[in-house]
Amino acid sequence: MATKVTTKKPLRVNKKSHANNKTISRQKPNLQKKKINGVSVITSAREARTLNK
Repeated sequence: MATKVTTKKPLRVNKKSHANNKTISRQKPNLQKKKINGVSVITSAREARTLNK
């Protein structure tokens, strides 16, 4: 089982039409499963790039 490293959560945003109707939608973070030193972790894509350095 992978352990979660990141604290990122989905953003709650409004989609706005030309008629100014607002619909609530969610933008999910880009979470990736990656192995680091034999341990499987779940991180965001940006954090995974930082961990590679």
